[in-house]
Amino acid sequence: MLNIINNTYLTNRFFWSFGGLILLFFLSFALPFLFPVAQTLLVLGLIIALLDVSLLFNKKVRISCQRKLPKLLSLGDANKITLQVENPSNLAVKATIIEELPAQFQKRDFEIFQHLAGGAVETIQYELTPITRGEYEFGFTNIFLETFIGFIKRKVKGSEQTMIPVYPSIIQMKEMQLRASSRLSYQEGIKKVRRLGHSYEFEQIKNYVRGDDYRSINWKASSRKGVLMVNQYEDERAQQVYSIIDKSRNMKMPFQGMSLMDYAVNTSLAISNIILKKHDRAGLITFSDKIGTVIKADRKPTQLNKILKALYNEKSGQLEADYELLYYASRKLITSRSLLLLYTNFESKYSLERVLPLLRKVSKFHLLVVVIFENTEIKNFVETKVADTEGIYYQTIARKFLNEKEQMVQILKQYGIQSILTKPEDLSVNTINKYMALKSRGLI
Repeated sequence: MLNIINNTYLTNRFFWSFGGLILLFFLSFALPFLFPVAQTLLVLGLIIALLDVSLLFNKKVRISCQRKLPKLLSLGDANKITLQVENPSNLAVKATIIEELPAQFQKRDFEIFQHLAGGAVETIQYELTPITRGEYEFGFTNIFLETFIGFIKRKVKGSEQTMIPVYPSIIQMKEMQLRASSRLSYQEGIKKVRRLGHSYEFEQIKNYVRGDDYRSINWKASSRKGVLMVNQYEDERAQQVYSIIDKSRNMKMPFQGMSLMDYAVNTSLAISNIILKKHDRAGLITFSDKIGTVIKADRKPTQLNKILKALYNEKSGQLEADYELLYYASRKLITSRSLLLLYTNFESKYSLERVLPLLRKVSKFHLLVVVIFENTEIKNFVETKVADTEGIYYQTIARKFLNEKEQMVQILKQYGIQSILTKPEDLSVNTINKYMALKSRGLI
C-alpha cells in the first residue's frame, strides 16, 4: 500500500475533472437540482480513479527500462544514448520518460513521450553533446505511466545511476583518420599535397617505368643489369612531432560552448593518431605558468592511449603562459629537431610581439607552427548590417581586431615561423593539412 501511495501522481485531467465537480457543488447552492447530479458525478469520478489505480498497479504491469551507454563519451560530439523500454503486459500505456542527466548539461526538463503497446519492446535514442571533459553521472531513468483513463500516473524507476567519463573526441579522431587516408584530393577536409621532391630514406632499386623521376636513375645498377634501374625512396619516417598546448587563461575563451583549450585537446588527439599512422613519433607537452604534462615523442602501440589519458586530465589555469618555460622545454626536453605544433591564443599584435623573441629562439632549433584562432563571433558581427553610427563605430573596431590577426601571420612569416590561422571548429582539419603539407615538402 505504501508503495502505491509513494508512486502515485495525479494528472491535469484529474484536477480539471474534480475541479469542475467542486464548481458544480458551489452552483448547487443556488440551483439545488444540481446537487444530486454533482453527487452522482463525484461517485462516478472516484470509481474511475480507483479503476485507473487498479489497472496501473496490477502485478502483471511490469515496465522495464535499460539505458545503454558507450564506454565513454566524446568531447564536442553528438553521442547517441539508447533506452530500451519493455512492456510485457497486455495493457497499452502512455509513458513519459524523464532522464536524470548529468549536472554538466544543465537540463532539468528532458522528457521523452512514448506509447507502449501491450507486449511491445521500444528502442529510443537521443543525443548528448558534452562540452567539458571529466566524469558525468547519469541518475535514474524515471518512467511515468498513464492508461487511456488518464487520471493517475504511476512512477517506475528504470536504469540505475551510472558514471561515464568524457574523453577528448574519439569520434573526431576516427573521422580525421578516414579523411587523411582518402585519396580524393577534392574531398572537403584533409588534402593530399603533391610532393616537391623525393624523401631521404632509401627503400629499394627497381626497374625504370615510364613516369619515374630520371634523376633517381642508378647508373651503376643499370650498367650491370643492362636495363635502366632507379632508386626508390619512401617517406622519411620516425620524425618527432609534438603537440604543445597552452593551458593559460587565454585558452579559456569559449566558442560554441567549448573553450579554445578543449578544441586544442581534441585536435592534439586527432593529429597524434595521424602522426602515428604516418610512422612518425607523437609527443605532448602542456604548459601555463609551469610545465604540465610531458610525454616524450614515440611510436609505441601504447603511445596514443597514453596521450589520450593525459589529455583527459588536463585543466586550464588562471595565470598567463610563461614562454620562457616553453623555450626551456624545447631545449632540454626535446633533444633533436622536431615539428612543434603550438596551440595558443593571441588576441592582439602586442601580445604576440611580447613573446616573439622567445618564439624565434624556439624556431632556431625546431620547426615551429603557431596556431592563431580566428574570433568567429567578431567576424560574424562584422558581416552583419548596421544602420546607426554606433554600430558602424563598433564594426570599425571589430575589423581592426580581424586585421591584427592577419598581421600576426605576416609577422611570424617574416621571421620564418610557420602559422595556422583558423576557426576553432576547423582546427583539426587545418592542423592535419599543415602537417601533411610540411611532410610532403620534406621539411620534417
